[in-house]
Amino acid sequence: MSVPVAYVVRSGLVEGAHFGSAVVVDDQGKVEWSIGDVTSAMFPRSSNKLMQGLAMVRNGLPLKNELLALACASHSGEDFHLDGVRDILNGANLDTDSLKCPPDWPLDEIERDTFLAAGMGKSALYMNCSGKHSAMLFTSVLNGWDTETYLKPNHPMQVACRETIESVTGEKVQHIGVDGCGAPLMSMSLTGLARSFSQFAGPAADSDQKKIATAIRENPQYLGGTRRDVTKLMQGVPGLVAKDGAEAVYGIGLGDGRALAIKIEDGADRARIVVAMSILQKVMGVVSQEVERQLDSQELFGGGVHVGKVIPAFSV
Repeated sequence: MSVPVAYVVRSGLVEGAHFGSAVVVDDQGKVEWSIGDVTSAMFPRSSNKLMQGLAMVRNGLPLKNELLALACASHSGEDFHLDGVRDILNGANLDTDSLKCPPDWPLDEIERDTFLAAGMGKSALYMNCSGKHSAMLFTSVLNGWDTETYLKPNHPMQVACRETIESVTGEKVQHIGVDGCGAPLMSMSLTGLARSFSQFAGPAADSDQKKIATAIRENPQYLGGTRRDVTKLMQGVPGLVAKDGAEAVYGIGLGDGRALAIKIEDGADRARIVVAMSILQKVMGVVSQEVERQLDSQELFGGGVHVGKVIPAFSV
């Protein structure tokens, strides 16, 4: 079961707690440190996108680096993201009408407010998973697979994703659900998720895994956005590969092959950031100004004055 991993401290009083689980693995995927339940099946949400991207690359997806990073993204909906999605679709001779992800506003609040002020409506193009969907469509076109049913669990694109997830995590998929974007969502343990980031980020990565890791490292703004914490973390720690997911899931791999994965039960991003940075710093020994900044970033205010913060609830 999950355990307290972060406390909400206001004016010197603990007024709440976030529960969750976390695990650190070594460069061989062996557990080095854990807290909470790290072996039960869970949904990794968008933290699985590197593995989905790997399935596409293994089936011939030929994207240049920034677009490959976008294929693995939960993008913010900035102009360069939207242009990139169009480029991927153009490569497949498709347009945005082919996207099966639901219409949405941009994930980034500034971009969303700009669209609202301009009177623009929701679009599948703006949805944060449109990069992945456009890449799945491109992969399907390249292989002669049907583009109308690419989200069905038995579609060759999704079968390839399942096979790739199982090979990378070393676990059988126990549950298949539906992600927020409509794509099949395949379960794994938190340890399996950490093991996947160890493979992508570490020195033992195969050529296709290295291709994805390189694309993300060189273009972190395409994986997230210019104002996103996951982007800033990759920019601040050389060699690091990371991917956030809905419901406060987080996978992070270091260049030496060590990796961590966390899940906050209530889905609070403020706890996701604090817990992940605390583990990077205190368990994994990462020294970085960006890690320090994010660790102290979740402040609480009262009347516009700083009165507390979210802090780790565990010691190491």
